[in-house]
Amino acid sequence: MMESMAKTRTDCNSNELEPTLNDLKAYVERAARQGVAVHEVEAGIWHRVLHLGHQALRLLFSLIGPGDMGETVVLPDGQEVRRLERSHPRVYQSVFGRFEVERVVYGTREGQKITYVPFDTQLELPESNFSYLLQDWAQSFAVENTYRRVPEALGRILDVHPSVDSLERMNQKMAETVRPFRESRPAPEPEQEGALCVVSADGKGIPIRRATPEAPIQGHDPEQEAKTNRKKMAVVGTVYTIDPFVRTPEEVVASLFRSPDDDPLPSERPMPKHKRLWASLPHEQDGEEVSATEVTFHWLAQEVARRQPEAGKSIVLLMDGQKSLWEAGQRVLPQVSTIEILDLLHATPRIWDAAHLFYGRDEEQTLNFVYDRVLRILQGEVRSVVAGLRQMGTKRTLRGKKREKLAKLCGYLENNAHRMRYDEYLAAGYPIASGVIEGACRHFVKDRMERSGMRWRIESAQAMLAVRSIYLNGDWDDFMTYRIEKETQRLYPYREFVEPIDTLEEVGLPFAA
Repeated sequence: MMESMAKTRTDCNSNELEPTLNDLKAYVERAARQGVAVHEVEAGIWHRVLHLGHQALRLLFSLIGPGDMGETVVLPDGQEVRRLERSHPRVYQSVFGRFEVERVVYGTREGQKITYVPFDTQLELPESNFSYLLQDWAQSFAVENTYRRVPEALGRILDVHPSVDSLERMNQKMAETVRPFRESRPAPEPEQEGALCVVSADGKGIPIRRATPEAPIQGHDPEQEAKTNRKKMAVVGTVYTIDPFVRTPEEVVASLFRSPDDDPLPSERPMPKHKRLWASLPHEQDGEEVSATEVTFHWLAQEVARRQPEAGKSIVLLMDGQKSLWEAGQRVLPQVSTIEILDLLHATPRIWDAAHLFYGRDEEQTLNFVYDRVLRILQGEVRSVVAGLRQMGTKRTLRGKKREKLAKLCGYLENNAHRMRYDEYLAAGYPIASGVIEGACRHFVKDRMERSGMRWRIESAQAMLAVRSIYLNGDWDDFMTYRIEKETQRLYPYREFVEPIDTLEEVGLPFAA
């Protein structure tokens, strides 16, 4: 519905809300007399509340008027601007519906840049046609649901249907403010932090749309399909603090081998505190490829320095065996205080692989083998376990692919042995499994970015990751406040120049009797 807001204050009808308010009251009374089901009454009330909100905003715009401050205006910087001859309408899409407002604007001459719009300035309208509240609600839906689901949800609740393209543009615009917001955030109070700072990173693929379109028949080519489904690897990073949790190797292995049918043990495990997430995709900048690993680890280093200003405090770098991630950590994190730990759950699959090489499908022998080797690894006997695996391979005369597989898994364990001193880590209370980053890759990336049929552009995927990180970090409301403040400062440098009109007594808003 298009509403012209060219009315002045004197034109506005201060009683225009009264019929709607009385209709709401009469509707409830009528429903009570007729015994209408409460769910039907609730829907009827909501429909009338939306209509009331639309009328209330229309009244606000009428009271403000078109913003005519005379033929000329002298701005605080001394610049004189004149009223342009024609009005300049703009759309304002609120949660209560769509408005088209007519405004008086000031500048040097028609066709040149508009310098000053009193109506926009007084109301601090957003740069977008969408209200800040609608942007907030739409994007809080979009970070958890596909863009196509958002108009459906908003349509059912508000009868507002933003297009998918507008939602994607909104998301990308919002993402521009994420970095400065992140950098402006104060560090948590030291007394609210855990004693250990834990850093972790991992990669997660995101399906990327092909840069060039193709004929439909090409999609039937299996080789072409493989190319079409290629992913770009996002590097996900997390920083959190946690208190030490001392355990024995026997306690850990017992928990790993507990049956799902067993009663759960009482949990004494401390919880992560102030967990923060970020993810970067590789992208081009000024014609050069920017590494996702470097961007993510640069953020990790900044976050660690911000939250752990004491250089000597222990930092636990807990990851899988990906070499590029360890190298990046060694470049950016202080080596004196960083303890590198290989995620135990990336070591145990190698033990299972070895067990299957030796015992095939013999479940009992396989389970006993795994239990023994995992316990010994937790007790700090990694190199002894590796030597034993190689000796068994020789005695059982493994050949061909089996021998190659054994050599590969032994090499993995041996190369990471210096990160597998689990007996020391457990005694110090360090975490030894990176469930936090594994969960982040799954929830942060996969649950939103890898749904059926999804194909992203690099720019839109990175924007979604940025905005979604704000949501998952629990900073949504603060981010929205920050973003509105920064946009208002940029759009309305003359905000203090406009004096709000005193209309409260003149309006005398009616209420149903």
